[in-house]
Amino acid sequence: MSKDCRNHGNRRRKLYRRLFAAFLSFIFLILLIIFIIWLVLRPTKPRFSLQDASINQFNVTAPSLLTTSLQISINSRNPNDRIGIYYDKLDVYASYRNQQITVATVLPPTYQGHNDIIIWSPFLNGVNVPVSPYLTVALNEDQNLGSFLIKVKIDGRLRWKVGSWTSGRYHINVNCPAYIRLNTRNGNGLRLEFPTGCATDV
Repeated sequence: MSKDCRNHGNRRRKLYRRLFAAFLSFIFLILLIIFIIWLVLRPTKPRFSLQDASINQFNVTAPSLLTTSLQISINSRNPNDRIGIYYDKLDVYASYRNQQITVATVLPPTYQGHNDIIIWSPFLNGVNVPVSPYLTVALNEDQNLGSFLIKVKIDGRLRWKVGSWTSGRYHINVNCPAYIRLNTRNGNGLRLEFPTGCATDV
């Protein structure tokens, strides 16, 4: 191989290395800008609260089988001034004594703008759901007391939106304690005793 061919090959390799280094620098700069914007805006997770809950059915239909029917009203507030939230998937269900007692109800995908509030009022149902035997004993005790502690839980995915940029999907978990008592005003039905805040993890 001649000296000219070797020099030409070396120049080509140097050019490729410079182009590759420039490409990496460009990618790094873009990621750095996104990271700085993220730090400046500092997105705050949404705030959920359980406003109302009423139980239409909550009883053991057979040994270790529980049937539940309730309607809830839950809201979410986006506390961010410059960041929107896409809720891509939200599954809502109820649990009692750390056991899921209703089928997950899927909420429709929703976009939540800056400082917006969204209210959902889904029905949660579970027919002949198998539960641990001790749960029927606890249920009888709570029925005698006329009050229950049920937890409404949300499990899903969300994305943050900053201007025209949208983040990847993040997992969200919401846990809302619902203290439910016999409705003493008319002596019929079980309702949420008072609105409660929810613990939210993103």
